Amino acid sequence: MQVAIPQEMLKSLHLREGDLVALQKQANGVLIKPQPVVDPDDVLSPNEGALIAKARREMRVGKFVTLAQLEYDLAHKRSPRRRKTA
Repeated sequence: MQVAIPQEMLKSLHLREGDLVALQKQANGVLIKPQPVVDPDDVLSPNEGALIAKARREMRVGKFVTLAQLEYDLAHKRSPRRRKTA
């Protein structure tokens, strides 16, 4: 569906032609709200979100490494030692 919104109203709402909006029925009319578009590739999985939250908590208490240290550690990553079996 397409809705025509006057140009002055578009500017006051910081909308551009082609932006998506959500319409909500009100007792005295219709509420028009900007509808952000979310790229499915930008949405974190629950596990990824938990990792981000954990990292933020650790950073708040000073547990972090510099980018240089991280790059060094990744470049010099040791392969896990294998146990000898009989």
